Amino acid sequence: MKILVTGGTNGMGKGVAKVLASLDNQEHEVIILCRSHELGEATIREFEADTKNMKTSFLICDLTKFRDVKKVITEIQSKHHYLDGIFINAGIGYAAKRIETEDGMDAHFQVNYLSQFMLTLNLLNLLEKSEMGGRIVFNVTERGEIFWDDMQMKNKWGFEDGIHQAMVAKRMFLQKLHRLYQNNHKVKVSFVGFQIHEVVWTNQINLVPKYMKIMATLMKFLGKFITTEKCGEIMAPLFCENQEKSMERSGKFISWRKNSFITLKEDEKVVDRELQDRLWDMSLELCGDHKTSQIAQSLSA
Repeated sequence: MKILVTGGTNGMGKGVAKVLASLDNQEHEVIILCRSHELGEATIREFEADTKNMKTSFLICDLTKFRDVKKVITEIQSKHHYLDGIFINAGIGYAAKRIETEDGMDAHFQVNYLSQFMLTLNLLNLLEKSEMGGRIVFNVTERGEIFWDDMQMKNKWGFEDGIHQAMVAKRMFLQKLHRLYQNNHKVKVSFVGFQIHEVVWTNQINLVPKYMKIMATLMKFLGKFITTEKCGEIMAPLFCENQEKSMERSGKFISWRKNSFITLKEDEKVVDRELQDRLWDMSLELCGDHKTSQIAQSLSA
């Protein structure tokens, strides 16, 4: 399997990428997307040393910049003739204040959702060429709402609201993609939302205020966190299972309970087709990219 992982140098992304690199006699090719060349190199060296898999690599992309997203799309298309899977995972967590990107977006919305919306649409053609059955797994959570009249949160901002809005947007996006591909009998690509059942212990702990760090450390002591490696072990089957099984999961919102995957009930607003279409159209307008709009139009034809 050839799998692209966004946000692959830390947290869930790193855990999934590292476990995939170690499986099945190191036969999987894993590509991680990150914004730091130094951290990307260090992560690949770690993967090679620990897994003995020499088919791991990294690509540089700052998801706060559409120009970077367009550049990495071109790079991926030129280097790879197909992809078997993508893990849409990268995201900003805690932030002390609202940050506006060079594209005029709220950073949480652009990094956690919109840039990966653009990335996904432009890489669907590679997933369609997979002989193993293309699949996309979205790192999502249950809570959140779309602030339709203030999507960039200029009037009222909070980092948790920013995170959760992007999560809802990703869930609506995967539902829309599932619907578009559901009736395509020639091409099969699956779209799955996964919520980890416990908090993953990452270096995000170094970014939060002292009181939050104390609380998190206490929760870790009480066993309320899981490691990135454990997260990778849980999620790896979603990328390695056969096409038939993956297609059975498509369009579903799942989690992990008692050593098995379970299906969660999706929110009515998320499965509302009119709201999905509204978000789709607004996302295309915000991206302002002709090629991305052409791809979206061809999918809807």
